[in-house]
Amino acid sequence: MISQPATRWIRFIRQYGPIPRNDNMYDEHIRKSAKRAGIRPLAFIHPVEQDVLAQFGPERKERRSVILTGTAGDGKSHLCGKVWTLMGGSEEQWNSDDVYYTLDIGSGDESLKVHVIRDLTALPPHDTKGRYADKAELLTRFCDLLCEPDAKVQFLIAANDGQLVETLQRLPTTDNVARVRTIVESLLVDGRRESPEAKLTLFNLSRVPCVALFDLALDAFLDHEGWKECYASSVADGFFGDRCPIRHNHELLKSPLLRGRLRSLFELCDCNELHVPIRRILLLFANAILGHADAKDRLMQAADVSTFLQKKTTAKASLFNNLFGGNLSEVRRDSLEVFDYLNRFRVGHETSNRVDNILIFGEADENLKPYFDKLLRADTMYGADDSYYAAQRSYVEGDDTDPANDQFLRLLVSQRRGLFFKIPPDWEQELALWELTVFKYAGEYLDKVLKPLRQGGRVERPFLARLVKGLNRIFVGMLVSSDRDLLLATSISFSSSKVSQILEDRVPVTPRLNERVELVLKHDKPTLHVQFSPTISATLPLNLTRYEFLSRVAEGALPGSFSRECYEDMLAFKSRLLSRLNERRRGEGVTDTNTVAFHLLTLDPAGNPLDDVVEVTHG
Repeated sequence: MISQPATRWIRFIRQYGPIPRNDNMYDEHIRKSAKRAGIRPLAFIHPVEQDVLAQFGPERKERRSVILTGTAGDGKSHLCGKVWTLMGGSEEQWNSDDVYYTLDIGSGDESLKVHVIRDLTALPPHDTKGRYADKAELLTRFCDLLCEPDAKVQFLIAANDGQLVETLQRLPTTDNVARVRTIVESLLVDGRRESPEAKLTLFNLSRVPCVALFDLALDAFLDHEGWKECYASSVADGFFGDRCPIRHNHELLKSPLLRGRLRSLFELCDCNELHVPIRRILLLFANAILGHADAKDRLMQAADVSTFLQKKTTAKASLFNNLFGGNLSEVRRDSLEVFDYLNRFRVGHETSNRVDNILIFGEADENLKPYFDKLLRADTMYGADDSYYAAQRSYVEGDDTDPANDQFLRLLVSQRRGLFFKIPPDWEQELALWELTVFKYAGEYLDKVLKPLRQGGRVERPFLARLVKGLNRIFVGMLVSSDRDLLLATSISFSSSKVSQILEDRVPVTPRLNERVELVLKHDKPTLHVQFSPTISATLPLNLTRYEFLSRVAEGALPGSFSRECYEDMLAFKSRLLSRLNERRRGEGVTDTNTVAFHLLTLDPAGNPLDDVVEVTHG
């Protein structure tokens, strides 16, 4: 029999999942629900928690107000509650529905008044308790106090970044309000925490790498004592027995291989400037373990397990599919950014001939059978079961018009997703793991670019050379094969012409004097750095999409076929490079003469650039 603690635990983590009710949206609701169920909430130390608490500690000499900003679900309310507890605030008061709190600390000259607004958007226009006349008056006072060096007041305000800027813009303009607006906008844009112009520290929680949040949240989720209750109340042919999909999904999520692959996707989201807040990460974990297309709200409860085992529909609980929201309706899936971001990798929809041959013909092909056996047959939960074999036979033996083919194609999507998480490391190269995503260079980007740069090393020349080759093909508009120099070319009409045959300069990849092209780490992101002189340079942030784009162009893809946006970005980068080149020429004192020499670019049969000098004399 399933124990009550185990049932309550499963019911509790369902609230973190994509259920219609919004209890999973608010920290205070989760805490109240946990208290009612007698369960410890999922918790971990936020990466900025110690820095935030240090602003309010008793040893703090300079009292600076704090703004916590970021997207919904980044942990702003949770951190406000930590500060409130640190300052000696009442738990009962914090658990009320209020969003504005004040606390008087100390006495006499040492007194300090703390104001906490845990949700700026929800702050009422007028306070029924008479603590402020109206919202604008309170926030104007906040701006004034930031500009007073000796004010014995400290504010803590939590707000989504867009709403924060909008609220400040709506305030009646005074000198101090205008000053604070400028400071806040500058801190948000530049990614800084403090400005010497005001007693304010701003923590933008959206700048915390989601891979760091992933690690912390996954440990907190998997190590919670609630799972011990589940193991303790396992039922042989039901909940948490050997065939229980909830138990199997929990154990899969704990496996180093699956965790590592999922972590790589989150790291690549960071590299593509896609931020996933804590709330959505926990939603993903809950859906991964409890997801089932036939369950109420598409999430299983403890009592559902025996039913699905009897109906032999446990394959619909596949964690591999659930991680991409495959158990959810299309509308619900598309409304959640975590699934939107993960599905941009198109895992399950991208493939290779070798992988599909394994999936379709692997059982019968002697050469492919070892792969099929290890990756599908050995997976008795989500691999090749009776329904898969039946659909496979129908697909192979039937004709293209057979409606059963659609079912097998859907199964292929799920199985490809499974392979992405099951292919062992020693088969990664052989089976071209990352060709199961739309970013086939993603693994290389992580291992050969990001990793060495973060370790203080250099990127190996072949990878930089390929990027330069891709840039040259875009900058010149021809199939240039050269990767030793970055070619800066223009056309007679304008620099953004698709074909540019007037060579302005070559910037060597190998350092020469003060010129070079290199990959560096800037703001923890790979960046292409082009140096013209000791003081003149230009950079291009190299996110995953741009890296993939340049690599594919170097392979021979047309620039506009992968990403029109990337193509325009490269042309804009070219314009910046030409501007820096002109800046260097002006500094060198290059002036017009009566004779103008053009370097006309042509290509030899191998694609190597040749430049012929054409002189034009004008009087």
